[in-house]
Amino acid sequence: MKNLFSVLFAAALMVNVAFAQVKWSVDPAHTNVLFSVNHLGISMVDGQFKKLEGAVETKSAEDFNGASVGFTIDVNSIDTRIEARDGHLKSDDFFNAEKFPSITLKNAVLKKAGKGKYTLTGDLTIRDVTKKVTFDVQQNNGIITDPWGKTRAGFTAKTTVNRLDFNIKYNDKLPTGVPAVAANVDIIVNTELVKN
Repeated sequence: MKNLFSVLFAAALMVNVAFAQVKWSVDPAHTNVLFSVNHLGISMVDGQFKKLEGAVETKSAEDFNGASVGFTIDVNSIDTRIEARDGHLKSDDFFNAEKFPSITLKNAVLKKAGKGKYTLTGDLTIRDVTKKVTFDVQQNNGIITDPWGKTRAGFTAKTTVNRLDFNIKYNDKLPTGVPAVAANVDIIVNTELVKN
């Protein structure tokens, strides 16, 4: 009976190890969310969100394939270097930061797409709209150990979304019909992860 208990205990331990998740945290000091959008049909205006929190869970410490990803962006951290423009972007013409203070990505999964390349597909919520969005992701220089002994990995994720799909309806136009602010917005997320 004692031997049977030992065998069952060892089997349970192996199952737990097999299904253990490795947890990673977003390093906010080395992470940013950049965006750019065409203005008046003649130039690109860019900005960033300065505050992002997130977490990643992988099946092993060496492989990000199949990792689950989630993050939350603080809309009030928007910065386009022009205070009046930032205020307009926080208004109901755009993000309505008072009512919808966060942009979130949930239920997102990384899938291998080549050497150092992945796709990340998940539920992106902006304002009161949630849509499935896919990012093209590049892993930067694999997994490293920093000078302080921490395990780190860096990624750059890119996508383009149509802001009108997310109920950002600002639609002023020039007399020629060209939108003051284009519908498509390019997004780049630069993320540095630290293994917990």
